[in-house]
Formats: sequence, structure tokens, C-alpha cells
Amino acid sequence: MVHAYILIQTEVGKSASVAKEIEQIPGVTQAEDVTGPYDVIVRAEAPTVDDLGKMVMSKVQAVDGITRTLTCPVVHF
Repeated sequence: MVHAYILIQTEVGKSASVAKEIEQIPGVTQAEDVTGPYDVIVRAEAPTVDDLGKMVMSKVQAVDGITRTLTCPVVHF
């Protein structure tokens, strides 16, 4: 299983609604609106890196109000 953090920037005033909608996406384990350079931070998981990328591109980035995403896969050394 591949785990990742997805850092999201949203339109002004949209962070709460974006976080709430993203929480409903299969594979998302947590979505919280935060302060700082990013507006929402998401913890997600998928069977493979390819599946993770597909989820981000087809489901997460399709949420209304998102302006930018940065996906950070978790690594274990």
C-alpha cells in the first residue's frame, strides 16, 4: 500500500468545503483544512503509485475550488 500527503491550495473561502468533499473520496483517510501556504492537507492511500496518481488526477483535482495540488508520497527507509 502506498501512502501520501496531498497538499492543496484552494480558492479563497473554499477550504472547508473542499476538505469535506475530498473526505468522501475512496482512498482518502483524512482531510483537514489548515492555515499556512496550503489550505487543505489530505492523507491518502492506494495499492500502487499509479493508482495514487489516478486518484489524485481524476478525483481529487476534480473537486471544485482547488487551484493547485502537491502530492508527497511517504517513503520508508
